[in-house]
Amino acid sequence: QVQLVESGGGLVQAGGSLRLSCRTSGVLFELYRMDWYRQAPGKQRESVAFITSSSIPNYADSVKGRFTISRDNAKNTVYLQMNSLKPEDTAIYYCNCRIGLMDYWGKGTLVTVSS
Repeated sequence: QVQLVESGGGLVQAGGSLRLSCRTSGVLFELYRMDWYRQAPGKQRESVAFITSSSIPNYADSVKGRFTISRDNAKNTVYLQMNSLKPEDTAIYYCNCRIGLMDYWGKGTLVTVSS
C-alpha cells in the first residue's frame, strides 16, 4: 500500500534552517506531483509547496524565497529545505500524494520555531 513517512522536524530558533524529508513506498513516485502542507495550532491545513512530476516547483507566497522543494526519484523522496524560519512557520508539516481521486498523507513532522 501507499505509505508516506515524514522526518526532519524539530525545534529551531528564528532565522534557522531545517530540511524535511518525505519517503514514499508503494507508489510509482516519479509519476506524481508531491505536495507539502502544514497545519498550525488552531488553524486549517494549508498548502506550502508542491513539485510536479517534471520537477517544476510552486510555492505559497508566505514561504516563497525561503523554502525550496525538491525530489529524488531514485530515492522515492521529496524534500523541503526551509531557511530563514519564522515563528509563524511553526506547524505540523505533512506530505501528500494524490493518485486519481485518492489523497495519501503521512503522519506529519512537527516544526517549532522559537523567537
